[in-house]
Amino acid sequence: MTKQYFGTDGIRGRVGDAPITPDFVMRLGYAAGRVLALNSHLSAGARPTVLIGKDTRISGYMLEAALEAGLTAAGVDTLLTGPMPTPAVAYLTRALRAQAGIVITASHNPFEDNGIKFFSSAGLKLDDTIEHAIELELAQPMACMPSAKLGKARRIDDAPGRYVEFCKSTFPNHLDLRGLKIVLDCAHGATYHVAPPVFHELGAEVIAIGNKPNGLNINLDAGSTHPQSLQAAVVEHKADLGIAFDGDGDRVMMVDGTGNLLDGDQLLYIIASGLHSKGELQGGVVGTLMTNLAMEHALSSQKIPFVRAKVGDRYVLEQLNKTGWRLGGENSGHILTLDKTTSGDAIIAALQVLHALKLSGKTLETLGKELVLYPQVLINVTTKNKLELNLPQLQTAVKKAEVELNGAGRVLLRASGTEPKVRVMVEGEDAKLVQKLAEDIAAVVKQAETINT
Repeated sequence: MTKQYFGTDGIRGRVGDAPITPDFVMRLGYAAGRVLALNSHLSAGARPTVLIGKDTRISGYMLEAALEAGLTAAGVDTLLTGPMPTPAVAYLTRALRAQAGIVITASHNPFEDNGIKFFSSAGLKLDDTIEHAIELELAQPMACMPSAKLGKARRIDDAPGRYVEFCKSTFPNHLDLRGLKIVLDCAHGATYHVAPPVFHELGAEVIAIGNKPNGLNINLDAGSTHPQSLQAAVVEHKADLGIAFDGDGDRVMMVDGTGNLLDGDQLLYIIASGLHSKGELQGGVVGTLMTNLAMEHALSSQKIPFVRAKVGDRYVLEQLNKTGWRLGGENSGHILTLDKTTSGDAIIAALQVLHALKLSGKTLETLGKELVLYPQVLINVTTKNKLELNLPQLQTAVKKAEVELNGAGRVLLRASGTEPKVRVMVEGEDAKLVQKLAEDIAAVVKQAETINT
């Protein structure tokens, strides 16, 4: 069954345009409440409870109120945390024994966008069957429980402190961050009031930037998608390293003391290599189709198993559950450490990198040089209609490029899941050859689009 509203990561769009409107979100809250009430294993008369968090977008106030109204009308109690990172909501949903968690966020998108993400009582993304059930309920008229059965709402004032302590608990008690000067870029997003205390209380000297949200500046020239400000700040303050989060706190990038940027692949490798050296890596590592080939080769040299999942952290999680492994991630900075928490958590991932750094006695600059990424070129070709990627001319172009790479590179052709685009990715050891081959394949894609329009 095809879903109408739910994508790979909840429901997302431009605020004011369907489906991110107050009336739809209220109906969504009601529909979710109805489904949760029917699927909750509670004692007779007990009401389900849903925890709601949000990032710092100005539209979060409106959508929070709409969700609360819909859930309350369905007879569901709500716990409101205010601005909190997405992984914090996953954790607090488990900790407070709620039947579900909801985050109002559009992640790394600009403030004009917003969205709704759901977590199960276990702090995991909802099963497709539950999402389908919610969509079926959305098709029904919205009603209201009798007054005596309406839900209640209350604020969880100590949510930030609870999450700070949880993050700290994932870092070994016998280690601290004393002697490190760290710049944190919070993207004017949901980590602005929780990330600085975590690293400060573990002993680091913390300089925070991107920590003054005003509802309109989330991700604006800041955070993991715009790391230039962090790179400049690390050099200016002569810091040991910098850490950048995205707007909802589930992506991380890091900068070494020279201002050099480390992406998700490099950070994932540092964590994996550190765990492997101690004999504590459970199984192997899960990456995605976009994971740099250099990491696959580097892991292979240490005899660390590696598999690729489809692009998207939910697919990384699926593969981790299938293999029984605990570590995986994307080059975008989504890193999952399932021995610590249930979802991608930027703060916790950064702490695991710092754990590896402390144990090695090396600087982040030195650790980063242990994985030199192959040049990778990504070209997005906009298409008017869906283009079949098994067309003979496209397959011929890909095979020709693979022959020229001669085993020292990789070609990936895939359709975007969210935009009318075909993504052409080529990587290999020779930067000039990689650029040429990517442009050649992109030209063939454009030609095929013209012919098939």
